[in-house]
Amino acid sequence: MKEFVISEAKVETAVLVGIITQTQDERKTNEYLDELAFLAETAGAVVVKRFTQRLPTANSVTYVGKGKLEEIKEYLLQEEDNEREVGMVIFDDELSAKQMRNIEAVLKVKILDRTSLILDIFAMRAQTANAKTQVELAQYKYMLPRLQRLWTHLERQGGGSGAGGGKGSVGLRGPGETQLEMDRRIILNRMSLLKERLVEIEKQKTTQRKSRGRLIRVALVGYTNVGKSTLMTLLSKSEVFAENKLFATLDTTVRKVIIENLPFLLSDTVGFIRKLPTDLVESFKSTLDEVREADLLLHVVDISHPGFEDQIEVVNKTLADIGCGDKHMMLVFNKIDAYQCVEKDEDDLTPRTKENRTLEELMQTWMGKMHDNCIFISAKERIHFDELRKDVYERVKDLHIQKYPYNDFLYQIYDEETEE
Repeated sequence: MKEFVISEAKVETAVLVGIITQTQDERKTNEYLDELAFLAETAGAVVVKRFTQRLPTANSVTYVGKGKLEEIKEYLLQEEDNEREVGMVIFDDELSAKQMRNIEAVLKVKILDRTSLILDIFAMRAQTANAKTQVELAQYKYMLPRLQRLWTHLERQGGGSGAGGGKGSVGLRGPGETQLEMDRRIILNRMSLLKERLVEIEKQKTTQRKSRGRLIRVALVGYTNVGKSTLMTLLSKSEVFAENKLFATLDTTVRKVIIENLPFLLSDTVGFIRKLPTDLVESFKSTLDEVREADLLLHVVDISHPGFEDQIEVVNKTLADIGCGDKHMMLVFNKIDAYQCVEKDEDDLTPRTKENRTLEELMQTWMGKMHDNCIFISAKERIHFDELRKDVYERVKDLHIQKYPYNDFLYQIYDEETEE
């Protein structure tokens, strides 16, 4: 009798490449590569090696210098000899078609950049028709400027024969132009169809939003993987998908929440990230309409992350880009249970950094001047959760009075509070 052996699925391995520039020091580059590694892990790959190079700017031909590219190639060949083949090389910035073609010609493996990796993850995470349509549109926008390079061999044939004239030259030039234009036309038609579909979806969403009645809207915003979905689950008392991976949430989830007899709408939105592709932001603008129409933003921050202040800046910039920079906002510093202070040795005379501060000391810095505009919690451990509920209640109540001053429901709440 034959025995069937089930082989384990081979995990794809990856190498990361980043550059250190005048505007991006070594610490920040390593932080970006940490994030890129997390993105790769989210996509299902395992990172086995990192390469960095110090350059004034990215090389316009090969991103890194030729010497560094040869070093990467030697490593890939060495791993292949040791039967540990590397499946892909991922670059931390968006590559042009020219860079991608030149790098691929040298390394002979699959080449991805940060943008294509994020798009892959979005495609994998998309569940609803809205999210799938937005991701597909962003993918086509990314692909379109790179199409021209796919048919360069045919373009070269056309250019070389054109000078000679004659029927043969026309015959050689035609296929390249035809194939390229055909692909462009197919993609452009598909993009037009997707845009029309998004308009229809947005009309339906607008109708849904109008039917929600006179309720204050609160939106959870923040960097990806800071705990927004976990907080959404706690506040709304309903299960919302949460996972320790980037972009666990793509579609906006809206729940009706009631605190102390006061109802309001709470939405959980897609997380932001550094170097987020412009086309992706553009495609997901309809998803971010919940943020635009919100009366109050709860900006959730992972205070245990070493670069949380940079993440705050990224979110604030993205909010400003979509016209939400002036909204009522409250900073919710999450994951205080995971915050770690690196204690200095007594004989270490170097200046203290923010990593050497205790949480209590950190809370007395610029955050201490925010007073009621920030709160420190742990959604996972429910630390200070009751205080957060109380703060949200007070803010929603004030906004409700301002927006709907003649709402009898609110007066009923006030009467009940006065009696107590």
